[in-house]
Amino acid sequence: MAKLDTTQAALGMHLSPEPFSIIDTDIHEAFTSLQDLVPYLQEPWKGLIAREAWRGFAQPFAYWSTGGLSRADAKPEKGPAGSDYALMSKQLLDLYDITYPILTGYFYPAAMQMQFEFAAALACAYNDWLIEHWLDRDPRLRGSIHVAPQDPQAAVREIERLAEHPQMIQVMLPIAQRAYGDPFYHPIFEAAQRHHLVIAMHHTIFVQGALGMGRYYIERHMIIPQSFMSELISLVVNGVFDLFPDLHFALLEGGFSWLPHLMWRFEREYKSLHQEIPWVKRNPAQHIRERVKFSTQPTEDLSAQNWLRLMDMMGSDQMLMFASDYPHFDFDSPQESIPHDLPERVRQRIFFENANDLYHFEQVR
Repeated sequence: MAKLDTTQAALGMHLSPEPFSIIDTDIHEAFTSLQDLVPYLQEPWKGLIAREAWRGFAQPFAYWSTGGLSRADAKPEKGPAGSDYALMSKQLLDLYDITYPILTGYFYPAAMQMQFEFAAALACAYNDWLIEHWLDRDPRLRGSIHVAPQDPQAAVREIERLAEHPQMIQVMLPIAQRAYGDPFYHPIFEAAQRHHLVIAMHHTIFVQGALGMGRYYIERHMIIPQSFMSELISLVVNGVFDLFPDLHFALLEGGFSWLPHLMWRFEREYKSLHQEIPWVKRNPAQHIRERVKFSTQPTEDLSAQNWLRLMDMMGSDQMLMFASDYPHFDFDSPQESIPHDLPERVRQRIFFENANDLYHFEQVR
């Protein structure tokens, strides 16, 4: 498929829009530094960051792309990629005429293995910063409520505090070596369901596969789907879908081409082993089809025919939602990532209707 004209993108020229609206379900905003959170913190956490005694999460690996984690052209003059609203608008929101851009962040206090109170305070501060510096600036933007799931009671308080904000649409539970099917997390699911919020899951730098993280970054990048498979299995077999029948999930940046295998295997194992999990009342594949949606990014280089085959194997064309993953190095543009020779009805579902069904932005006739 033809590559996007990078000169056009650099100049911010408006491209020919799709004949339907676009919802981008995974956009990573960023702050310039942890100092941005200081005004939103109370002591003792405020002083801890203000005196630079704590510098945040360290990366366990190096990124080998030209711009590191992000597109080389997405880094503003000051701050990291994703921290400049004007540049994001130029390169994504306005360029592709995104109707509803969903911010998912890149700062996940959920990954902190200790100091739970600090993690909860950071999540609260980040949410307040997000509202003031992003959501208040553009009514198109939608946000994610970041919580520290390692402290479910604090997470519930944060959900209660922000659930009524009209631009907050989901609770972010980053994947960080936790099995969210554990009943320990039920209070979070109950609060999200009560407030009609989606549960979003996104991988973090702490994700590992069955054999660990691997020796090379390419290994770690390849094994990310394993963590999504594990979380999905955990949610189903521990009865989360049965206990919270009105709760829906968005699995972001974990791919989707592995899904038919998981659903087929799940159906087979459930037939022979369901007596072990009698609280799971429905076929696991049916639960997944009805309650979970997946972002398209990262998308393999699939032909339109293979996209249709995958959806046929999933048993649904209503499970995939477009995501660009801006500003990361493997960014998927709306014009390149979804084949133009897919039936227009399928493209419309991927670009808008499936996400709209999940988040209820608009009534679609």
